[in-house]
Amino acid sequence: MRFKKIFKILLVSFISLFLVVIIGVLIYTSTAPKLSSEAKSIIKEVVKSEVPEIVKGETGFAMNDSVKIWYELFQAEDSAKATILLFMGIANDGIAWPDYFIQPMIDSGYQVIRFDYRGTGLSDWMENWSKSTAYSLSDMAADGIAILDELEIQKAHLIGLSMGGMIAQEMLIRYPERVISLTSIMSSGYVEDSELSGIPMSVIKSFIKLGLRYGILKSEQNSVKLQIAVRNLLMGDQKYELDYKKISEQVLYNIRNRKGYNPKVLKQHTYATSLSGSRYAELEKIQSPTLIIHGKSDPLISIVHGEKCAEIIPNAKTFWLNGLGHDIPEEFSDTILNEILYFYQLLNKDF
Repeated sequence: MRFKKIFKILLVSFISLFLVVIIGVLIYTSTAPKLSSEAKSIIKEVVKSEVPEIVKGETGFAMNDSVKIWYELFQAEDSAKATILLFMGIANDGIAWPDYFIQPMIDSGYQVIRFDYRGTGLSDWMENWSKSTAYSLSDMAADGIAILDELEIQKAHLIGLSMGGMIAQEMLIRYPERVISLTSIMSSGYVEDSELSGIPMSVIKSFIKLGLRYGILKSEQNSVKLQIAVRNLLMGDQKYELDYKKISEQVLYNIRNRKGYNPKVLKQHTYATSLSGSRYAELEKIQSPTLIIHGKSDPLISIVHGEKCAEIIPNAKTFWLNGLGHDIPEEFSDTILNEILYFYQLLNKDF
């Protein structure tokens, strides 16, 4: 009898604690940034529909030692002026690069490559990852070299977004002979620099709230809502329109036609960034033409990081954008691309 009484007390205590935790989570996530009714309606409709084909280029795999890396090559209609290799942001795969950013480069005569980082998409997910076996940004830069080798491309322009800018910097530092130019967008030479503004705690808390709200209960709708909510958060102070339909289709394509989203990759990429440390000393020595682009409203990586890179990198050109957060929405895409393509023209080289 005494055992049953103790068991009941423990059970009631466990249930009470569980309810307290649930209520606490609900209260905490209730203050997370909310999606509009329009966004919710569009998401609901897209989830019910067939998603269009997103991968339209020439696809393949490159091997960096034992790591398999998926890539997609978009050919220019005529003989290409040069190759552009794209590096996406943290925990994102290659198809996160939107058509509206890629197509104008193809139309301008460049062949373009996007690829899945290790840990994402159709590339190897590094199942045996641990801190003792962790990869660094330099390893991820070598993945880019493996793609160029696979396609027999000697040199490429590099465009890197956020963590992708850091990987592109690593590639330029370690393989300067393979790089025509570097365009580093909303990135940093050392994101953990204590003398520069870090990620605001309010933004970190919002990420946590969104993860709890949409990440615990796994469903297609919640996966789409999480991606859109994050994009809304990364806008910063100035809000602009997002194409909810296209974003929803891209997320669902990943879930239905690829391997979906790796829940462990954010930790891996964050650790790779930390493991790589500062690139300041190496960036002071680079000779390749460099363009630094940063939004003045970036809520994640402050523009002071872009300004620091511009101070360090010899003869770096800069382009600061009012109203741009930590994203490349369609509203800003043409402006950014015009600057990049003009930068390529100024190089005045025959590729």
